[in-house]
Amino acid sequence: MNIDFKKMDGLVPAIIQDADTRQVLMLGFMNEEAYEKTLETGHVTFWSRTRQTLWTKGETSGHFLNLVDMKIDCDQDTLLVRVHPIGPTCHTGTDTCWAEDNTPNPLLFLGELQSFIDRRKEEMPEGSYTTSLFNKGINKIAQKVGEEALETVIEATNGSKEHLVYEASDLLYHLLVMLTEKGLRIEDVAAELQQRHDPNWDKKRREAKAAGTMK
Repeated sequence: MNIDFKKMDGLVPAIIQDADTRQVLMLGFMNEEAYEKTLETGHVTFWSRTRQTLWTKGETSGHFLNLVDMKIDCDQDTLLVRVHPIGPTCHTGTDTCWAEDNTPNPLLFLGELQSFIDRRKEEMPEGSYTTSLFNKGINKIAQKVGEEALETVIEATNGSKEHLVYEASDLLYHLLVMLTEKGLRIEDVAAELQQRHDPNWDKKRREAKAAGTMK
């Protein structure tokens, strides 16, 4: 990575982002030594402009920022540092330096789950339930989605909320498997819903295009 440390007298801003929640946690500054130490230790290290010394976040509190990866911006003078934070990031005790909550959004897990399913399809490990679904092919996968949909409907009409969540989770999992088998992502479904949310969305035009009857 080619970082331009010369623009700010040896320093570059380092934007710290939670790798899972995508929440921005803090902003610090790194010099070349701090950058190298971060890579070496796996704990994000900064240059303190007030104390004029290196400091590793968490070295006294235990609230380390465990490095996931780093990216440089288009001008090569700002770092985006993705981390797994241990405890609150701010010295005041809040999750972020803007006093924002950094609770994980469960919706983001759907993308992670499908990425896991993608790896299962690529590696096909023995003994995996997901592997067995892929081995059975699209017809059996689609049938399983139908079965889970029926069970979800039954719980919605005659069951408890707890059982409904359980069956709906089964339905979503098997739907992700089916999407993966067809080379699609849950993001494709989300994008379709986003288009439909647009007040200018034309349902008939979209259906005609999908059917191949519109030139």
